[in-house]
Amino acid sequence: MDIELADAVAALKDIFTRRGIPTRFGRAAPAMIDELRRELRIPSRYRGFLQESDPVDVETVTPAERVRLFPAARLAAEQPGGQAGWQNDWVVIARSTVHSDLYFLDISKLDAEGDCPVFRVTTGAASYRPEACASSFEQFIRGLAKSMEAAA
Repeated sequence: MDIELADAVAALKDIFTRRGIPTRFGRAAPAMIDELRRELRIPSRYRGFLQESDPVDVETVTPAERVRLFPAARLAAEQPGGQAGWQNDWVVIARSTVHSDLYFLDISKLDAEGDCPVFRVTTGAASYRPEACASSFEQFIRGLAKSMEAAA
């Protein structure tokens, strides 16, 4: 995991600790990460995250939102592929447990650092209308940490 992402993850872990919210991060097995790379084409920066800080049981908590990050073991099962309007280049990484919105990486917009933007879509709508959440996965994690900090 690169230094910028490691810093964002450390900030997220720190706010969970300071707020006394139990979480569990682990380390995804290299074979699982390889399988996800082949099956879902997850980008290198996200693979580094799973390798070092797989969100085994992680849900952010703010007054307006709760975001559950999916662990490597559940990523493939959480993909809504095959649904009308869902793009093959969208990889779901989290879900709102308040609104049921999906948060996904748009791997068609991969940058030179192996990262890509994160979008949100509302489930149950007649069509998907992605809303930008963060310009990169690293910024998404940093934004979750800041939201939890503001809610403390």
